[in-house]
Amino acid sequence: MRGLFITGTDTDVGKTFWAAAILRSLCQQGHSVGAYKPVCSGAVDSSPAEAPSWSDIEMLHNACTGKFPRELICPQQFQAPLAPPVAARLENRSVDEALLQGGLLNWAHRVDGIVIEGVGGWKSPISDSLTVEHFAKWAGFPVLVIAAQKLGAINQTLLTVEAIQRSGLQVAGVILNEVSQPENNSTAKNQLISNAEEIRKFSEIPFLALAEFNHEAELRCDQTLASIDWWETMSPSMTDLFSTDKREPCH
Repeated sequence: MRGLFITGTDTDVGKTFWAAAILRSLCQQGHSVGAYKPVCSGAVDSSPAEAPSWSDIEMLHNACTGKFPRELICPQQFQAPLAPPVAARLENRSVDEALLQGGLLNWAHRVDGIVIEGVGGWKSPISDSLTVEHFAKWAGFPVLVIAAQKLGAINQTLLTVEAIQRSGLQVAGVILNEVSQPENNSTAKNQLISNAEEIRKFSEIPFLALAEFNHEAELRCDQTLASIDWWETMSPSMTDLFSTDKREPCH
């Protein structure tokens, strides 16, 4: 099974947005793909009479055309908008580390490709003893970095790329993503281009795509996605993940 792991330079940089866009693109091309988010925190505000929901899970569920149950996409959810282990403690629970792994293994033989979305950034904790990096190394898929276009983007992106490469994983590419409407479109575009040039200069990555802010979000995605073959960007696990005799803990 092919896979792609999506991480970010921070939280709220557009990881779910792009994971969903990639999934839709792959589905439209006829590929059999699924989505996996090992753990999610930060439920959408709802009335006491309503069951809690998580916007990330809903976006991924809809991108897969709704054919997979939400519990398969994300088997562990917590309500507080905090790091998962912290949110879990507020509910007198803990993140089940075996389920983090088992939830991904449950996708074996269901699909030909899997898009995995991490939590926060590369070093963000996903349990009491594991970070996103630990889980991604265990999974062994190439990593796509979503970077927020802002002051400091060059440093944050280069640090994230370096950390991924140091862990022994392949960086699939970087998407430099404008997450809000800039005050001056002309200045913002120049900053976006110059940031991209500096990131390219100081890193070795297969591609760097630019995503300008656009209220027509689907159009913005389509324009960037058109130049990238996401199926070829995905690859089998470096750790032979789905071989039953080679499964190791995340640590």
